[in-house]
Amino acid sequence: MMLLGLRGVGKTVLLNEIGRIAESEGLLVSRLESPEGESLARLLYPEMRKVMRALSGVATAKHIAARGLRGLRNFAAAFKIEIAGVEVGVEPEVGLADTGDLQYDLPDLFLVIGKAAQAAGRGWALLIDEVQYLSNADLSALIVALHRIAQEGLPVILVGAGLPQIARLAGEAKSYAERLFHYPPIGALDPVSAGQAIEKPIIEEQATITADALRLIVERTKGYPFFLQEWASVVWNDAAGPEIQLADAENAYTETLALLDDGFFKVRIDRLTKAEVQFVKAIAQLGDGPYAMADIAQAMSRTQKSLGPVRSSVIAKGMIYSTDHGYLDFSVPLFADYMRRQG
Repeated sequence: MMLLGLRGVGKTVLLNEIGRIAESEGLLVSRLESPEGESLARLLYPEMRKVMRALSGVATAKHIAARGLRGLRNFAAAFKIEIAGVEVGVEPEVGLADTGDLQYDLPDLFLVIGKAAQAAGRGWALLIDEVQYLSNADLSALIVALHRIAQEGLPVILVGAGLPQIARLAGEAKSYAERLFHYPPIGALDPVSAGQAIEKPIIEEQATITADALRLIVERTKGYPFFLQEWASVVWNDAAGPEIQLADAENAYTETLALLDDGFFKVRIDRLTKAEVQFVKAIAQLGDGPYAMADIAQAMSRTQKSLGPVRSSVIAKGMIYSTDHGYLDFSVPLFADYMRRQG
């Protein structure tokens, strides 16, 4: 399963809750965040090692897990991963996860883990955040490994989270990915749910909020969880009485915008080069997305082809994503409004 959504909608919170539930059900849980430029092999190695060592302590799975540790020794050598501890003395097994090609080696190790988990009466839940930062080769290898697991019916699951382009990236990596994964969208809250998210904790603290104040916050945040949280926090701290009124919400709006502009939004724009900033500024001036590349090119007096490199680099940094052929949108909710505020 892949949880897809924009920044600030609660994907990571959901991923962590899924992990907590999995642990309470007795599954072995591995949590990863995919940073830009890091290989999947290096990210997965310590987690696979922990899982195999845990399974090696179960009598019914001991021999399978021991074979997995030998394969992991090969894997570390093939991908030049430094190892320490017990694996140093483990003899490698010829032919197991030793090709140096992740698309062959990762399925080998996943199968061994799956068989060991099955023998132990356990399961393995692999949670990966920011999946969009995986390289195409790494994503392809991960999909192949999970496909093999599914074919064998072994107790291994993946729950990933990231930006909306993951569904397209997975499909481009392997055509059968659309059948392998569920892609539940994680988006803004509907008005009723957004109102409840604000009002319930206020009532629990023996306070109230007027209907017009609540409506203002819900409408201006468009139901995005992070923005709801920020504005509600400011108005709670600033309001004088036990009842939060419209004036309180309006007064808190400016402070909330300043906090978002100096934090949530700024940390993202600071990652861009000058050319990339000019590109996203031009997009924002077109209004609200999705945005046609043809319109962006026209606004910048450039050709679409000449904008290809900057488009690709801004996508790679997770600032925008392709909504459809020839169309883009910001991955950060209300980012166009922020750019327009900056002039």
